[in-house]
Amino acid sequence: MNRQNKISPFLIIVACGLVLLYLHGCTRVRPLPGPAKPPTKAPAKKTEKPRPYKVMGKWYQPLPHARGFKQKGIASWYGKKFHGRKTSNGEIYNMYGVTAAHKTLPLGTYVRVRNLKNNKKIDVRINDRGPFVRGRIIDLSYGAAKKMGIVGAGTAPVEVTALGRPMAGKSAAATVPAYMPVDFYSGNFTIQVGAFSNPDNAEKLKRKLSRIYKNAHVVNDLHEKTAPFKVRVGACSTLDQAAKYETRLIQNGFPDAFIIAE
Repeated sequence: MNRQNKISPFLIIVACGLVLLYLHGCTRVRPLPGPAKPPTKAPAKKTEKPRPYKVMGKWYQPLPHARGFKQKGIASWYGKKFHGRKTSNGEIYNMYGVTAAHKTLPLGTYVRVRNLKNNKKIDVRINDRGPFVRGRIIDLSYGAAKKMGIVGAGTAPVEVTALGRPMAGKSAAATVPAYMPVDFYSGNFTIQVGAFSNPDNAEKLKRKLSRIYKNAHVVNDLHEKTAPFKVRVGACSTLDQAAKYETRLIQNGFPDAFIIAE
């Protein structure tokens, strides 16, 4: 007599439980990873203020900003003597291009030059420094001067209007270029009167200036090794105010005074 093997109900329950656990593990949805942390922003680089430069014994302070800048004066041009040489911003000067030199406008700024004699206009990019001749405000490339009709005469009265720098995504060669205006006239300006290697001499001049002028102070320029102690006067919020201060100092016996952007 054959005896049928009976499966214990307990074993059936255990087997079912194991199957359910296995299936639960296979179908379990893993939690989605949390939102990625936004990338940490790198600290913004501080824009260095343009440093003054000296040419033929005279100091010039490049302007830090550029909006609403207008200037009237004499334009000249330069050509073969400088063709192929490096400009102040490191480019190779092309006399047939449409560029210009200015003593204080930031390099890379576009300006509109209007010939006050024939009303011809041209937009040029400042890529060089100059002209270092009294009374002249801008030096045009030969190509720009030719379009303005001033090559023969050599000079012409002009009006210079700052346009700014090309906006991102806009081609500088576009028919109607779009410019990002830059503020030229507002900021923090002071006038440097002297520079000394000896701090005592700087303090002596500061005391002398304090009797006549407001806000005479000494600045220790850590980047300067030969004469780090700068004596400065005034605290002006516009370039016009600073220019008047500078003129007054020059007239009162400080011929080397020049404007500094702080």
